[in-house]
Amino acid sequence: MVRAAALVSGDGARLQAILDSMYFKEIPDFELVAVISTAKEVNAMKRALNAGVPAYVVDPELFPNTTSHSMAVANKLRDMDIELVILAGYDLPLGVIPYQFKNRIIGTYPALYPAFEDCEGDIQRAVLERGLKITGATAYFADADGRVGNIILQRAVEVKPNDTVESLTRRVLEEGEWRILSQAVILYCKKKLVIRGNKVLIEK
Repeated sequence: MVRAAALVSGDGARLQAILDSMYFKEIPDFELVAVISTAKEVNAMKRALNAGVPAYVVDPELFPNTTSHSMAVANKLRDMDIELVILAGYDLPLGVIPYQFKNRIIGTYPALYPAFEDCEGDIQRAVLERGLKITGATAYFADADGRVGNIILQRAVEVKPNDTVESLTRRVLEEGEWRILSQAVILYCKKKLVIRGNKVLIEK
């Protein structure tokens, strides 16, 4: 049984993908032990509690810097014997966490990485401004700096002529990030992911 925890900061839209997969029993040998949030009054906490998943707050305002906050989160994860960490809309630096959970942190990126890697603003706004026809989403293992590391899955999403930033953002989330986040977790739990160098191979 893979004991997992999700790190959240906002509305929990990505978390919902995991909760839905759990509800429909799509993830084998998997238990979401906890949701850890940076704030109490966020919708992600409500989603977790409504699904019967214990939710905890590790408030960054109680710590002098991001390093000490990340150490507190890492200690919480270790205390609960967590194997897999899921980034479900977590907006703080991971700090020391990747060093203690190497190749055991899965997150998503709202584009076909490395596209828009250096984008400082809204990625979907940049997609529309550049006139792209295809964008997408990427599921990855976090690297030592907590950023996009070894890529697990990617999924293309069509950019429609009448798209707005809001409509494209929503579709990339629903058609891209939701699907590949759950798929990546399923593959991890099935022990289908093998890392060789900078590549993630998916065993048949």
